Amino acid sequence: MKKTLLSLCLALCFASACAQQSADSLYIREHYTKMEKYITMRDGKKLFCSIYLPKDQTQKYPIMMTRTPYTVAPYGANEFKKALGQNMLLAREGYIFVYEDVRGRWMSEGDFVDVRPQIDHKKGNTDIDESTDTYDTIDWLVKNQPNNNGRVGIEGISYPGFYSTASLPNAHPALKAVSPQAPVTDWFIGDDFHHNGAFFQMDAFAFLTSFGVPRPKPITPAEFNNAVKYTQKDNYKFYLDLGALPNFKKKYLGDSVKFWNNMMDHPNYDAFWQGMNIRPHLTNIKPATMVVGGFFDAEDCFGALRTYDALEKQNPQSHKNMLVMGPWFHGGWERGDGDYFGDQDFGQKTSAWFRENIELPFFNYYLKDKGAMDLPEATIFITGSNQWKKFNTWPPKNTTEKTLYLQADGKLSFTPSKSANSFDEYVSDPNTPVPYQDGIQERRTREYMIDDQRFASRRPDVKTYQTDALTEDITLTGPVMADLFSSTTGTDADYVVKLIDVFPDDYPAPVPNPKNITLAGYQMLVRGEIFRGRYRNSFVKPEAFVPGQITEIKYNLPDVAHTFRKGHRMMIQVQSSWFPLADRNPQKFIDIYKAKDSDFQKATIRIYHDDTALSNVKVTILQ
Repeated sequence: MKKTLLSLCLALCFASACAQQSADSLYIREHYTKMEKYITMRDGKKLFCSIYLPKDQTQKYPIMMTRTPYTVAPYGANEFKKALGQNMLLAREGYIFVYEDVRGRWMSEGDFVDVRPQIDHKKGNTDIDESTDTYDTIDWLVKNQPNNNGRVGIEGISYPGFYSTASLPNAHPALKAVSPQAPVTDWFIGDDFHHNGAFFQMDAFAFLTSFGVPRPKPITPAEFNNAVKYTQKDNYKFYLDLGALPNFKKKYLGDSVKFWNNMMDHPNYDAFWQGMNIRPHLTNIKPATMVVGGFFDAEDCFGALRTYDALEKQNPQSHKNMLVMGPWFHGGWERGDGDYFGDQDFGQKTSAWFRENIELPFFNYYLKDKGAMDLPEATIFITGSNQWKKFNTWPPKNTTEKTLYLQADGKLSFTPSKSANSFDEYVSDPNTPVPYQDGIQERRTREYMIDDQRFASRRPDVKTYQTDALTEDITLTGPVMADLFSSTTGTDADYVVKLIDVFPDDYPAPVPNPKNITLAGYQMLVRGEIFRGRYRNSFVKPEAFVPGQITEIKYNLPDVAHTFRKGHRMMIQVQSSWFPLADRNPQKFIDIYKAKDSDFQKATIRIYHDDTALSNVKVTILQ
């Protein structure tokens, strides 16, 4: 009976979503006119734009623009998008919507450059970057589009989030409000393709096999079918069988994917990667900014937090800069209701609430003079307690830093150990790496960011430490720093540190429970991050480990906002592989991008927790 009711509920929800999409699509056709234009940039190249104009021309409208490498499709003056803007509330409010194929992509002219570096001191019209292309596009729009009110807003998620950020330096005077959302920000330190120097092979391979193949000329997606073909049913087996990274090119890529070749030629944080980091250029910013991200975004959580941080620190207090972080996967704030993710129910429609109460008022205020600007500096959803909180700063000021100390016998405590020569050890074997998620997956899932970690805690090559049951709620808001003291029998090593919320053994199952989830004893991943040990002192100049020598590995995990409830436990897991999410470390100090299958070796890793080598994780507790 329960299954029948659940099936009925799911069917009704699906039907409701389809009906809403149909209504949105009909609304657009009834209320908007579409036109397509080429806009000439200062160097003579022409970029393709799809423009949607409100049919009611009795008033003036602001322009909402998104620049994208992913195509502005559908193409054709009579072919309409099914939704306009990331938030259909904006379309119903009345905006001019502009979508632009960035330089070198799809129907735009010119050469495409991934995360094109910013040029601070330009010399003439031949020095172009994404800021100049944005400026030139806006200049044409405000001068040529009828019934615009002279104000422009820009929004974008992920790669379009980068283009949103790139609009900010030396912005056009008409650009008044920008929302970089999960913006690509640093492809070596924390976004997409690398995390702290460790190569995120699944994301890179899957992305570049379709996106990275160059187009022969300006072309629509329907005319372009040159993606690299490959199949997989079990990603763990697929990547293990594929072996060392040079095999990717030999078996699938050839020389067709230029950016893959570039990555393989730049194993360290050199000028190639540093030039893609736009954060140093975010100074003297004039438009209001609202950075949006998800704490459980598997791709660009780092980008959202660090873009906000750069804008905050590098601009005067008079600059309006806001942060919104919710319990979302990549782009989840603009998709669905956001009332649950993975196995966790948040008890409210977080995404719908954001779109109505944060995003719409932000753009309406700066682009339409509508409403009051009473949005807080930081709007943060705290999981565990499942509450929206408003803060005057992020991280909040009313916090205390405390240290969780790893101890013998799998214990974790805010009190340091006084024992001598205390350590745990495990054998890290690249031929049987620790999986990033339980079960069999075809592609990298988004749910791994919040999933049950019991599968990992049962492995001998994962060391687990947990507190006693908490006697009161503890809310963490802000940075998490891992500070490990370790030795290895090899000359290189990776470290994965995971912060986990352990539910009580008598925690009830959800109702209804279609996936048959056991929440009793559930080990919810709150935050996990990897670090390639060779970069412990510098991402620019890697260093080998001295076998057997105790070495400190200290690094930041992305911020968290989570309440560990009374009766729960706090857990830390430490391991040396996270496969196939991240590539395998051969555990010898070589160029991993040029490694051979024979280079991978076992290593014995020790994690020390005695009175001279206090491995720990520092957290920030909200008072």
